[in-house]
Amino acid sequence: MAILSSPLQWVLSTPPATRLFAALLIVSSGIYYWLQWQAGAPTQIPYFTLVPGISWMYPWTLLTSSFVERSVIGLAFSLISVPVSLRYLERLWGTLETFKFIGIVLIVSNIVTLVVSWIEYFVLGMELFIYGMEYHGQMALQIGVLVAFTQIIPEHQVQLFGVLKLRVKRLPMLYVTLSTVLCIVGYQDPWIIIQFGWLVSWIYLRFYKRTTSDGGPAEYGDRSETFAFIYWFPPFLHYPISIAANGTHNLCLRLKIIPSQSGPPTDIEVGYAALPGGARAEAERRRAMALKALDQRLANPTQNPGATSFSPESRPRGNSVSPPQSQAPGIKLGGTGMAEPEGDADLGVAVEKD
Repeated sequence: MAILSSPLQWVLSTPPATRLFAALLIVSSGIYYWLQWQAGAPTQIPYFTLVPGISWMYPWTLLTSSFVERSVIGLAFSLISVPVSLRYLERLWGTLETFKFIGIVLIVSNIVTLVVSWIEYFVLGMELFIYGMEYHGQMALQIGVLVAFTQIIPEHQVQLFGVLKLRVKRLPMLYVTLSTVLCIVGYQDPWIIIQFGWLVSWIYLRFYKRTTSDGGPAEYGDRSETFAFIYWFPPFLHYPISIAANGTHNLCLRLKIIPSQSGPPTDIEVGYAALPGGARAEAERRRAMALKALDQRLANPTQNPGATSFSPESRPRGNSVSPPQSQAPGIKLGGTGMAEPEGDADLGVAVEKD
């Protein structure tokens, strides 16, 4: 009885949005397997999954297709990976914001997939793109939760397959790279959805997700520098991507497609829409900023004349007060002069190398 009570207790302690998500995934995939069994042979089900040339007549497939995993292995992987991640996010964001995140990432990603498929058909003249593709599954949401974790705990380390250690912020682009390679070799269905899920989730978290609560003024998105678009890419691509990204951003602001910031451009260090999640999430973000500041100082040691030196010759003698030990020497986070947080937020004192 004790063995059965543990999984049941875990399910009962799971927040409602995560429980509903898992139930829909199991039920929808089960119905799909039953329909395939009734058909007697593998066949398309355009009123349940997304077939671009037919499913435009069934608009509900923009959502239902995402809850269908065509293979048992795919279903098992989604059940292992996504509900656990959503459970964490729902406790951080709340049920309503989690529902909004799931719906926006899945539906908008499928809309973009539908439009791109028709564009490919008109440009290349191949019916394969609208009648030979059957999009399905949770890949858009899988990459979406990885983007959310990159926003919240970018420097947290995870261990893959018991061997490979990676920081959370590296995982989304690994998944996007896998998607790109498989699309190039001919597996567009369903792997291209990862590309769109990555962009949709980043845009939503960057510009649209409400980040204030407790009756405070409405703020949207996360405009911190560590979550900027260029940092998804290697440094040698930052300059050309920044030109295109800044131009697109300014155009969207003029067209009022994205909400503007209240006040001058700032980042999380000076109080712009601090993310929920308490001291731990804040400490992770501050640690990311400290690592970036340290890298810049190491790369340009001569460009920081104001940095404090604590060599033995320059230390004050006698009864002079020694510098505080809770702050990393010479590192200034965001240039705000804010005191370092205590406990988990102790940054820059012992920085773990990649």
